[in-house]
Amino acid sequence: MANSVYKVIEIIGTSPVSWEAAAQAAVERASKTLRDLRVATVTEQDVQIKDGKVESFRTKLKVSFKFEEEP
Repeated sequence: MANSVYKVIEIIGTSPVSWEAAAQAAVERASKTLRDLRVATVTEQDVQIKDGKVESFRTKLKVSFKFEEEP
């Protein structure tokens, strides 16, 4: 098995529904421009509040993907 190197970035997803939906939105969006996503770790969750009510859920994730050498 060859050695592999992975890069880790931080992304934040939002959703009016739940933290899980916010995480799903973040991963789905990241997968459109990043290849070979491997692992996402939730590092923080919070909510935005408006007029005393939760307006949206936010999930911060660290996402890893395989680092590819330039040709």
